Order: sequence, then C-alpha cells, then structure tokens
Amino acid sequence: MFTGIDEVDWASMEHAYGCAEEVPHLLRGLASPSPQERERALDGMYGAVHHQGDVYDSTLACVPFLFALVTRPELPDRSGIVELLVSIGGGATLDEQPPEDADPAGERPLEGADPADDNHAMARTAVRAGAAVFAGLAGDRDPEVRRSAATAVTLFLDEPERVLGLLTGRLDEEEEERVRPALAEALGLFARLRPAAGAAAVDRLVALGAAPHDPGLRLAALGQLAACAPDRLPADLVPTVVALLRARSRWPRVTDLPERPDTDTLIGQLRRLRPADEEGAQLLRTLHTALGGRTADRIALLRGQLTSDAAADRCNAVWMSAGLFSEWRGSYEEPVALIGEQLGTDDARLRDAAVSVLEGLFALARPAADRLADLVAAGPEHSIRQWERGAPTLGGPLRALARAGDRRAVPALADVLDGPVVPHDSGYAITYLGAAAEPLGPLLRARLGEVPVDAPDAYDRASPLLYALGGLRYADALPEVLRLLHGLPAGLRGRDWLVQAATRTVGAFGPAAREAIPVLRELLDGAYAVRAAAALWSVEGDAGAVLPALLRELTRGEHARASAEALGLLGASAGAALPDLRRMAASRDVWERTAAAGALWDIAGNPDPVLTALRSAWEQNVHTRGTLAACLGRMGAAGTPAHDLLRTELAAPRRHRARSAGHGSHDIVEDEQLLRACRAALDDARDQYA
Repeated sequence: MFTGIDEVDWASMEHAYGCAEEVPHLLRGLASPSPQERERALDGMYGAVHHQGDVYDSTLACVPFLFALVTRPELPDRSGIVELLVSIGGGATLDEQPPEDADPAGERPLEGADPADDNHAMARTAVRAGAAVFAGLAGDRDPEVRRSAATAVTLFLDEPERVLGLLTGRLDEEEEERVRPALAEALGLFARLRPAAGAAAVDRLVALGAAPHDPGLRLAALGQLAACAPDRLPADLVPTVVALLRARSRWPRVTDLPERPDTDTLIGQLRRLRPADEEGAQLLRTLHTALGGRTADRIALLRGQLTSDAAADRCNAVWMSAGLFSEWRGSYEEPVALIGEQLGTDDARLRDAAVSVLEGLFALARPAADRLADLVAAGPEHSIRQWERGAPTLGGPLRALARAGDRRAVPALADVLDGPVVPHDSGYAITYLGAAAEPLGPLLRARLGEVPVDAPDAYDRASPLLYALGGLRYADALPEVLRLLHGLPAGLRGRDWLVQAATRTVGAFGPAAREAIPVLRELLDGAYAVRAAAALWSVEGDAGAVLPALLRELTRGEHARASAEALGLLGASAGAALPDLRRMAASRDVWERTAAAGALWDIAGNPDPVLTALRSAWEQNVHTRGTLAACLGRMGAAGTPAHDLLRTELAAPRRHRARSAGHGSHDIVEDEQLLRACRAALDDARDQYA
C-alpha cells in the first residue's frame, strides 16, 4: 500500500507549515497498529496536509496512498480516511453548489477553480478517478466504512443509475441501525445533486419516512425530504418529528460502537465536545438546516426537543438552537428560557452545551439570566476556568451573565478581579454591563497598575483592562494608563498595539484626562498619530493641534480610513479635508468609502456625495452596515433617500452576517446592534418630519 512512497520527492513539496518531508510518516501512521498513533496521524493530515480545507501539492501526492489504505480490509479506522478523501475532493463545497443540468457528467467546478492549474480542481479530479473504490466500500464489512462510503460514492461516482441502484440495494440489505440513516442521507444528497435522475430517490425517501421503519431512519428521511423535496413532507411535520424523537429515545440503541483513543489532538478534543447522541444530532441538524427560515416550525421543534425526558435529545436541541439563533432573526424568548432550564441539570455535557450557546447570545440570553445567576452563585468554578494549557479565562456562566448585561455578574467579577490571576477576557465582558459595572473601576485600575511595563505578556494582560476602563470612562485610572505610555520599552512584543489601546482609553476619558495632553502631542509625529489625534481632540478640543497630523495621514493608504473617521469627530473644523475625503468617497476600497461617507456628512452636512458612497458600500459589503446605519442616524431626515436600505434590512429574516457554514462569536450581537441602529435612524427622521 506504500509502494513508491519513498520515490516521491516530499521534501520539495509543501503543506500548511512549510516543507512536507514528514508526510510519509503521517501516511504510515494511518496504518499503525496503535489507535493513538492512527489518530495522531489523521490529526496531522488535517492539521498540515489538508489544513482548513486547503489543498497543497503534498495533498495531491497523498491521494493514491490514501486510496490504497482504504482498500485494505485488515486496517482499522478506514472510515476516517474515506472522510479525509471526501474532504480533499471538496465534498462539502460540491454539496453546497447548485446542480448544473447542462453538464451531462455532473461536474460542477469549484468557484474560481481552473482545472489546468488549481489544486482544488486537481484534487477533485483525482478523487473522482478513484470513485469506483468507494462503490466497493459501500458493502465493506466495517459498518463505519459503509457509512462513510455512502456519501463518497454519491459525490464522486459519475454514474447516476449505478449510484442510485447501489444506495437502494444497500438499504434493502443493510442490517446495521447506524448505517441506514447514512444511506437515506446519501439518497437526499443524490436528489439534490442530480435532480434529473432524483425522482426515484425522492420516492424512496417518502417511503422511508413512513411507518413501519424505525424512528431514526424515518427522521433521516424526513430531514432529507425537507432539503430536496419539501412539498413531499407530511403536513404535520413538527408533531411527527417530535413523536419520532420520543420513540427514538426509547428505541434499543447500538452499544457496540468502536472505541476511540483518548489523545491530545484536535480530533480528540472535537470528539469529546460532540453530543452524546451524535447520530441524533446529525439527524436533527439536517432537518433544522433544511427548514431554514421557517423559524416558527424550528422553534416548535426545539420546544419538543427541549422538553424531552431524554437528556441526549435536549442536548441536541441546544446545539441545534445555536444555528437558528445565529442565522435567522426571530423572537426567541421561549427557547432561550428552555435552554436556561438545562443549567440546573446534573448532566455536565448538557449543562456545558447550554452555557456555550448562551455565551454567544449576549442580550438575547436574558430569559435565561436567572438560571445563569444561580449557577454563578453556586461556586467560583463557574466564574473562572482553569485550563491544562494556557491562561485561565472567565467561566462560561459568568461570561454569559455579564454579556447579557445583568448586574448580578458584578460581585462575581469583583471576586475574579481581586483574585490571584485575572483572565484576559474579563475586561471585554465587563463593558456589556454598562453603568452597572462602575463599582469595578477601582479594581480594574489596581490590576492595570500591577502589569509590568516590560513583561512579554504586557499587552495580553493590559489591553482588556484598558478596554474596560475606557468603556467605563473611569478617568481616575489615568496615572496607570500614562505609566504604560511613558514606560513601554522598544522592541516589546505587542508594544504598538498596547500604545494604541492606551491612547484609545485616554480618549475615552475625555476632558478629565488633560494631564495626558503632553504625551498625546508627542505621539502626533509618529506611527500613532491618528489615534493620538483622535484622543487629543476628545481631551482638549483644539482642532489646530490635531488637524495637520490627520490631513497628513489621510493621504497615506494604511491610515486613510482611521484618519477619515477621526476627522469626522472634528466636524466643521476639518473643512480642509473635504477635497481628499470627496476623492476617498469614490475609492475602490469599500472601507475607505464608508469612512469617507461618514466624515463628509459630519464635516460638511451635504448629503449628496454621502448617499452615493453610502449606498455602494452598503450593497458591496455587509460588514459596513452597522457603521453606515449609524451615519444615517446622524443624518436624520437628510438620509431619507437611503432609508429604503434600512427598511429592507429590518424586513430581512436572515442576519446580515449569516453564513451557510459556521458563525462568528459576535455575529448575533452585531446584527442586533444593526437592527437597533436602523430603527433609531428611521425614528429620528420621522421625529424631525413631525
């Protein structure tokens, strides 16, 4: 299976971290008799050779050896190698692409891929060339291999009739409970990818979704129908699914699952985070994803899951809710409160899942605040989390309570700040408490004063504290902030970022920070000119002192955006910048246009160039919308010609930064902020007309 591996010039190839000379060791590790070694090898393949889905020349060179490995029935854990091949071939991306019936071979090139020179396209071709291997593995003696092969053969074998016959034939023969749902999922995938040949697959899914089939198979079939043929779903879908969930929890479960090693790898960590009922999670994830923006149905489904007697069903519901909350707008008080109820369980996996989801909801977590407060009060282990490696962080319950803006987080945060080690993320959580966090000011100041100015981790320790002090506008901490600005040694790791953070905090203090004027003036001539000018304006209000520096930096590409934003703070006093700002408003850089639009309005009050730049930026990049909505709020009635953008945004059911796969930790809170800004802008303009 490794014939020719030593003849490959691996040292001339690359992976994510440079030279690929250790790749043969990883490939041989996949065939090791040691389960730990096999898992470490697979982790290395994903971590370097196929890092975050990338395909390198070394990745392509691995494909023949990976196929050789999966054809050796004596080797364990081959399902993981099949899944690796699917990922290398772009399986997930292919599933997301719309079918192209005009292509008789069913080939759908990846976006931006050139078959002549693109590694992803070549990987797709290489995996397709071995697709007959997947067809053979569909009947493998290892149930886990059969599960993985069902998806692989559907994605890569360009013989629709053969694929359909293989899947339906396997369904007739398959006796393993954990394999049958995978075959149903493959039928749904087949129907989506090849609609011209998919009618028979849909008919089979309809039959599988009805009695007398077992609940797990019926759930899998219904989830696939929701994705490929929603018109064939039963009218009473949600009650049916909830009843099937209840029945499935009572159904005899497979207990002879393969044991997995306990390794300190990313794969091992991810496995430990998976729900106890991973198959159930997959079934419900498919259904929730297919229902998409049908939020009422999804909330009703979550209600049924979250009130189940089975902890595994409730845990799956918690994880499913995260996708709903992050992608779709809605009224989520009921499911959030039900998630809060899970915090009182003795099931650690369920409780941790609930905390994890609530952390990302910020103000939307308030229906669960009472339960979070109870958990925080139960013991310090919920306020601070110690890790085997790395610095401690805030405990999830306390972070979620603080992000929800609940003042009951303040005493626990005070205890954390008064403890031996302050988690680096404390300051960021404190800002969401607003005025309720004012009692924490003295503690934040004291901890900032303890940070050695020459410590290698000075930025990591000081930056969150500075952020919180600035948010509280706690100007009593000015001496500690100035200590950093005066004392940071050259060459210190993160020095530039720390100077910027300290300067920003001084600016937040406003006129109460007059003692900082000399050091801010010194910074006007260096790399920190823009931040220093903005802070100096906030403290002193002398346009003559800051305008030359901002005009100079406005014409420098790397500082243009920040300079425009700072100039807007000066208002009419920055009239000299208008010619350059008008040119910037036509820039190809969307963020420069965004900054220029806001500054033009704040300085000149002429809506015409502002609205032109604003509209183009709004439509080009969703990430600019929060900034632009705030600008429209400042414009009042003058922004009326662009209010259609605000109304369209408010009417959109999907969050503005939603992605089909995954979400950012702050996507929800930033979307809620955008909605508030849109409403405020429309209300302010309406009040002006009134």
